[in-house]
Amino acid sequence: MPKPKVFVTRIIRDKGLDLVKDFCATEIWPGELPPSREVLIEKVRGVEGLLCLLTDKIDAEVLDAAGPQLKVVSNHAVGFDNIVVPAASARGIPVGNTPGILTDATADFAFGLLMAAARRIPEAERYLRAGQWVTWGPSILLGMDMVGKTLGLVGFGRIGRAMAKRASGFDMRVIYFDPSAAPDPALNARPVDSLDELLRQADFVSLHTPLTSATQRLANADFFARMKPNAVFINTSRGPVVDQDALYQALKNKQIFAAALDVTDPEPLPLDSPLLTLENCIIAPHIASASEKTRDDMAVLAANNLIAGLKGEPLPHCVNPEVYEQKGKA
Repeated sequence: MPKPKVFVTRIIRDKGLDLVKDFCATEIWPGELPPSREVLIEKVRGVEGLLCLLTDKIDAEVLDAAGPQLKVVSNHAVGFDNIVVPAASARGIPVGNTPGILTDATADFAFGLLMAAARRIPEAERYLRAGQWVTWGPSILLGMDMVGKTLGLVGFGRIGRAMAKRASGFDMRVIYFDPSAAPDPALNARPVDSLDELLRQADFVSLHTPLTSATQRLANADFFARMKPNAVFINTSRGPVVDQDALYQALKNKQIFAAALDVTDPEPLPLDSPLLTLENCIIAPHIASASEKTRDDMAVLAANNLIAGLKGEPLPHCVNPEVYEQKGKA
């Protein structure tokens, strides 16, 4: 029996890729950059499975180019805003993602960004490398304390809750705004009734919300105007959740103390972005989940989602389980 034909849009970690190769007739895009739109449409023709990354836009055009034999789309990411899920559902195609696996790695990195911004760590290293450190001084590179301060979490899913756990080690008070989240008595975190209340109280504001039409440009000029003037802003969710022009103005005009971002819009961030001119803005290249174990586990789960879909079995993690109800009624 011939192996099912699949296309993998980038080289992923061997632990997952080997599973795909063993089960499938696999074509892998070898480039460091994602395939172009034209190449993607050409490569998906006739495949039964597609394993993609968050840099690949998977919409009705791509799904139709693949053809009616396409059984599954597996996204090597937790977020799936790169996939038009309703288009997949309309065609009876389950879409997989990789939740849970990267929670701790992302929360570790987000809290690391919080500390780095608060204590001006990257700025201090640049100061030293530039030869500006000539003596110890009582007022050099003063930062913000974390102990006893208030951390405000916008979004209280897996990663938001993991941030709350880490903040408890610094005796921080934790509040969150997420109308859809159930309280967790095991965590020292208190819900607030509105985003405005969170912004007024928080010394650190960290975004942990998915990208939707409701959250796009959520962090805008009004958002930053409502933050405390000595507050620190952290984003490890998705770049388009932030209005970067508004963030630049807030940082430049000292409206807030500092910001630290792992995600931007676009990605990669152009080198002429005004944000890169600011000492009080830390920007990382979307690496919050980039630990070896986490990326291995993501690759394995993405592979398992793909293989389950090819077998006609429920995906271990499916973002549109309604497709199974549709198939049951067919």
